[in-house]
Amino acid sequence: MSAPRTNLDGPDRIQAAWRRELPGVPVESIGVITRVWRLGQLLADERRRTLDRLGIDNPTQDLLSTLRRSGAPYRLTPGQIAARSFVTAGAVSQRIARAEGAGLVRRERSADDGRSAVVALTDEGRALNERVVADLLRHEETLLDGLDDAQRVALAGLLKTLLRDLTTRFDAEDRPGADVR
Repeated sequence: MSAPRTNLDGPDRIQAAWRRELPGVPVESIGVITRVWRLGQLLADERRRTLDRLGIDNPTQDLLSTLRRSGAPYRLTPGQIAARSFVTAGAVSQRIARAEGAGLVRRERSADDGRSAVVALTDEGRALNERVVADLLRHEETLLDGLDDAQRVALAGLLKTLLRDLTTRFDAEDRPGADVR
């Protein structure tokens, strides 16, 4: 006869162990933060594998998607790209150079200011991006099959609230953990 199955997972066991070893120390955050951290790892790894299968890397896909989401004529300045993709100007420059070398984007003079440049999505870059986004989002939809529509909406709302709160707090403190001694 096998032992009864429990509903405990790794974070539950870690939480129980710390509760036993350090009574009085709050351990409830483990149930949320450890699971979010682990989900982040799993989803990042899965996205990397999926993009590899689709023939593109994440930085290039992020650049192409940022341009495509901007709407026609699919042109942005490097500064706008950096702000919309949450990466540094240096990272944007590297991404642009790599994508330009592959014929996915091109640099153009700004029509508003001839001294500045804009980055434009080429027809090839647009076609690749649209194919990859469609395949990627169809695949990622299947990753949520374990949740019904109401659970998806509730989870998205909770994650949005937590992300907004932590972003505001960390921006105000200038860096994560600033008040931890």
